[in-house]
Amino acid sequence: MPVCRVEFVVPVYYRVLCDSGSIEYLQLVVAPLLSVIHVYSVCEEMRAAPVNTLNPQRTAMIVADFVKTGKISSPADLRYREDLLFPGRLIEDAGKVKVGRSLHEVVRPSKLQQFKEAFPEEKFLLNHGSRWTDMILEHNATGEDALRGWLVAAYASDMEQLVHEPSANILQEAYDKMNSTFSPFLAELQAKGWHTDRFLDGTGNRFAF
Repeated sequence: MPVCRVEFVVPVYYRVLCDSGSIEYLQLVVAPLLSVIHVYSVCEEMRAAPVNTLNPQRTAMIVADFVKTGKISSPADLRYREDLLFPGRLIEDAGKVKVGRSLHEVVRPSKLQQFKEAFPEEKFLLNHGSRWTDMILEHNATGEDALRGWLVAAYASDMEQLVHEPSANILQEAYDKMNSTFSPFLAELQAKGWHTDRFLDGTGNRFAF
């Protein structure tokens, strides 16, 4: 009975060489499996060390946990919950916020000043829609600014579910609630080890007046 050895030839085939000298090419089955295992291992390795900077997904999870339970998650709490493959998913309990879309996609030029005047002291614009809420940050906005905007969106979404109908004042009511809770929220967030001086939104668009 001939003895065979297996050579891997990536990425298309692996070759089986037998003592008889015959060469047989088989369709690759093992390489995709090895690739999946490799990606999974890299993801688990990335999750092993808690990350304490804010990005859109971590901010959404922090806000969702706070609005739903009143508790603030630490970096260690979120490290195995973060979706590294699909980081842009919308989180309903956090107001289904999309951050970083270009300004012209979110606000018509004729409405820009109106949106800015809604929260004149803030470094974010919010466009609260029926399917999601768009948030655009000023170019120098920090993690604290992103948290403030995200909390407004989450509170507005929560209020709409309670009253079962849209309200023209819903964002203002949500903004007032955010202001009443933000200071203790931020203090506990920082005590948990989160860095709020920056917001890592990658290639997301920002605006400047």
